[in-house]
Amino acid sequence: MKKSLVAAALFVSSLHTARAESNESAWDKLKSIVGTWQGTMSGQPAHVTYQMVSSGTAMMETIEGPDATQMVTIYHPDGNSLLMTHYCSMGNQPRMRATALQDGKLAFTYVDAANLKSPDANRMSGLVLTFPDSDHLVQEWTMSGGGKKELDRFEFTRKK
Repeated sequence: MKKSLVAAALFVSSLHTARAESNESAWDKLKSIVGTWQGTMSGQPAHVTYQMVSSGTAMMETIEGPDATQMVTIYHPDGNSLLMTHYCSMGNQPRMRATALQDGKLAFTYVDAANLKSPDANRMSGLVLTFPDSDHLVQEWTMSGGGKKELDRFEFTRKK
């Protein structure tokens, strides 16, 4: 009995370590994109900047779209995952969570949102960040509302 308890404790400890390492690697990957990026959103010019804020405990993303719309997203570690809040030009603030970096992608899924006019109101409900290499970044945002989903794709190149 004692051996099985020790084995179970070691297994749980290794799972916790693996989760913490995957969170750390996801956070390190996010921090690696700090800087200015240029690209397109649905074929239109757009740019995004990333900067570390709050003594390096959070990262702020500022997206400027083709129609001069500006949106801000704050990313930060939250236990064994990463949490983000997107301050959307639609006037609501969805929160999403990612648990690990997998195959060069970081997938954030919807948690909840502040300032929704109704439970079925349009809101951003997903974000997949893909890191093809150190100078390229792809964002795929999913918007949900009214029983429909739309996908917007941003493709960025690091500005040198």
